[in-house]
Amino acid sequence: MSTPETLLAAISPIAGRRAPAVRLADGRASLILDVTGLSGDERSKMEGAIKAILREQPGVTEVRIAMTSEKRGRRLIAVGSGKGGVGKSTVSANLAIALQQLGYKVGLIDADIYGPSQPRLMGTEGQRPEAQGQKLIPVASPWGIPMLSMGHLVKPGQAIAWRGPMAGNALGQLIDADWGECDLIIADLPPGTGDVQLSMMSKQKPAGAVIVSTPQDLALIDATRAMDLFAQAGVPIVGLIENMAGYECPHCGEVSDPFGTGGVQAAANVMGHPFLGRIPLTLEIRRASDAGTPPAAGEGAEGAPFHAIAAKIKEWLEQPAA
Repeated sequence: MSTPETLLAAISPIAGRRAPAVRLADGRASLILDVTGLSGDERSKMEGAIKAILREQPGVTEVRIAMTSEKRGRRLIAVGSGKGGVGKSTVSANLAIALQQLGYKVGLIDADIYGPSQPRLMGTEGQRPEAQGQKLIPVASPWGIPMLSMGHLVKPGQAIAWRGPMAGNALGQLIDADWGECDLIIADLPPGTGDVQLSMMSKQKPAGAVIVSTPQDLALIDATRAMDLFAQAGVPIVGLIENMAGYECPHCGEVSDPFGTGGVQAAANVMGHPFLGRIPLTLEIRRASDAGTPPAAGEGAEGAPFHAIAAKIKEWLEQPAA
C-alpha cells in the first residue's frame, strides 16, 4: 500500500517544491499545488501529469488537487547596455512579448528619455496615454503589452532637452503609472550610467538587470561599467545577452562575424554572471522591428532566440527568495 511519503516521492520529479505534502485517506490522495508563475496551459499539464501518476499508485482510488497562486508584488527588470547602438530596445520589446507568452502580465517602459524608440518597435506611434488623477494610463499595444514612452508624450521628431533631474522625474512618472494587473515591468534604459539610471535605482529599485552588448571590446567595456553601476546599487544581474552575433549572407549562406563572436559569453564567464544567449544580426529582425511587428510575436525562426532567452529569465524570476 502507498503512504503519503511514497506518493510525494512519486510526483516530486514533476511537482518539485510546488507540492510540499500529500494526504492519503480512504483511498483519496489530496494535495495543494503552488502554481505561481505558471501559464494556464502549464498548470493544466502539471495537474494532469500528477493525477496520472497518483492514480497508478497502489491503494489510490481518487485524486484531488487544489491549485493556489501566491500574489507576487510587481517586479521591475531593467535592460541596460552602457552603450548605444547595441540593439537594447529591440531586445527589450521582444523579451516583453516572449515573457508575456510564458504567462507573465508584462508592461513595457521606454526609459530612454532622450531617444525613445519603443513606439516604433511596438507599433504604437501616434498614440497618447490618458491620465487618471495623478497617474498615467499606459498605451495598449497591438501585442497585448501595455506600454509608456516619452515618444507618446512629445511630438514626433521633437528634441527632449532636459537636464538630469527633469529626466529622472519623467521616468518616475512612467514607472509609477497605473499598470493594472501587470506583475512584471520591462524597462528599456538609455545608454550610459547617468542621472536616469541613478534616479531609477534610488527610487524604484529593479529586481534585476539584463545586460545587452555586441561582441566587440568597445561595447563590452561600456557594458562592464553598466554592470558595475548595478552592483554598486545592489541590483542583481540576471545575465548577459550577445546581440548582433553573426550574419548569414542571404545569397551564399556563409556566416560572418562583423562584430566578433563569443566576447559577451567570455565576459560573463569571467565576471561570474549567467550568459543568456545570442541573437544574430539579420535583415528580417531589422525589417520587422522597423515595421512595428516584433519577431517574438510571430512563429518564425527570428523570434526563437528571444523566446529561449525569456525562458532563462523566467527561471531566474522563479528562483526561491534567498
